Amino acid sequence: MKSPLKNIKMTSYDELLNPEIAKENGEKILQIPLNELHTPEIHPFKIVDDEKMQEMAESIKKYGVMTPGIARPLENGGYELVSGNRRKRASELAGLETMPVIVREMDDDAAIILMVDANLQREEILPSERAFAYKLKLEAMKRQAGRPSKENLTPVVSDFQNLRTNEKLGLEVGESREQIRRYIRLTELIPKLLEMVDEKLLAFRPAVEVSYLTTEEQEYLLDSIQVNECTPSLAQALRLKQYSQEGILSAERIETIMSEEKPIERKLVLEGKWITKYFSKEMTPKEIINRIERALDLLERTEKKRLER
Repeated sequence: MKSPLKNIKMTSYDELLNPEIAKENGEKILQIPLNELHTPEIHPFKIVDDEKMQEMAESIKKYGVMTPGIARPLENGGYELVSGNRRKRASELAGLETMPVIVREMDDDAAIILMVDANLQREEILPSERAFAYKLKLEAMKRQAGRPSKENLTPVVSDFQNLRTNEKLGLEVGESREQIRRYIRLTELIPKLLEMVDEKLLAFRPAVEVSYLTTEEQEYLLDSIQVNECTPSLAQALRLKQYSQEGILSAERIETIMSEEKPIERKLVLEGKWITKYFSKEMTPKEIINRIERALDLLERTEKKRLER
């Protein structure tokens, strides 16, 4: 049986921004005033005047904007800058008044998908940015897939060999379907806790489990974190989630759990021979972790089905 994942071609980000391809498609590259370029109302990626932004501004001063942005016309005038908002800010800091932009007609969902794809190319992305980006793109992909049939209640992408939308998204960004779900769960955290995840003060997996707490319970947890000067371990987060789902999680119970002495953290080191046996030399650490995670997810589902028999 042939794998459904073979012979699949996805449009790369480079192709989306290639000026020559834009010209072939009849699109124009215009020098548009910066004050006519507007950031999308829904934009999960932070634009910060940090050191890297200053470096980009210095580069633009010397060489100009090398890669054009992508914008779509707005009904009331001006343009929505779908891709290139960091370049726009750097251009402002560099003292420029205009920026090269490919003007492209696209609907809301196409604009969301392009915006997410463009920003996911960056080397450093905060967990909160990735979480909201995955959520936005997955929702857009589901709308593009259309309403599922009565026989299949899960939206599939019709032009992607009937893969589920979350499976296609996972393939595009190099994450397992389960990891996509975990990232999207982070969007349920209150802002202060999500900020702690970005600052690496609250670990990813405990944060995912904490996201199942109600807003009030998360506020209680935040207070306890500040008082005890510690964050929940995964085991503690799972207990908090369980008590919350049972409707018995109070501020006092949260404080009791958070004041417990934590066990020594376990660390696992994979030996070189084991790595080379199962993974090629070309694979990055992230790709190795993702493959291990997918294998464990499959093992967990298989074991669950066996126990249900």
